[in-house]
Amino acid sequence: MSNIICHITKKPLKPDEGHRGDFIRKELFKLIKKDHPDFNYDSYISVEELNHYRKIYLARLIKKETGELNTLESEVVDAIFKNKFLSKNIEYLEKKLTFGQKLADLFAKFAGSWTFIILFFLIITLWVGINVWLLTINPFDPYPFILLNLILSCLAAIQAPIIIMSQNRLEEKDRKRGEYDYKVNLKAELEIRLLDEKMDHMMMHQYKRMLEIQELQMDYLEDILKQIEKHAFKNK
Repeated sequence: MSNIICHITKKPLKPDEGHRGDFIRKELFKLIKKDHPDFNYDSYISVEELNHYRKIYLARLIKKETGELNTLESEVVDAIFKNKFLSKNIEYLEKKLTFGQKLADLFAKFAGSWTFIILFFLIITLWVGINVWLLTINPFDPYPFILLNLILSCLAAIQAPIIIMSQNRLEEKDRKRGEYDYKVNLKAELEIRLLDEKMDHMMMHQYKRMLEIQELQMDYLEDILKQIEKHAFKNK
């Protein structure tokens, strides 16, 4: 089979490297024709150029649905045509933690446990008991326990920002997870649409081939009938 010419690049192509205009999805055909008005149903376009217009079509489709094409959605469109994986294991963020972040996580984990609560009440009870009952003559922190209040105030002042640091990091991790989930879901949706477009193309191509085969079969049948009629006429 002879080579074909890409209408866009004017380069010769093998038959399996291009698509004819009448096999291209209607939306894509309109998009190509907008840039190349002389493109018609008998014209051919290379797979590379068709993918380029598919990318533009998907970008416009997302922009139409969401109102704008942000960085995440642009990454998804690029990943589709570069065959890149978007799913990632966000646990790699744990490997990038500094010593301070690890310490904050450990402290937040301990401060949010029953061990801390029980230990906290035991220390306060012991402190009060020592100063009220055991050291009644000369307590080191008599009522109203000013030293204990100072220690608790310092602990609260230090504890709050440390816990907030840990929560901020967990929020960042959740945000990353949400971004990855969104990109993976969007990529799956767009790939399904592309697959649908490719299936339409294949069905139209197969349908045309079946019609061509049927036409050939009809030609053969007509030839056979003519030969039969010819022999029957001679026998008479």
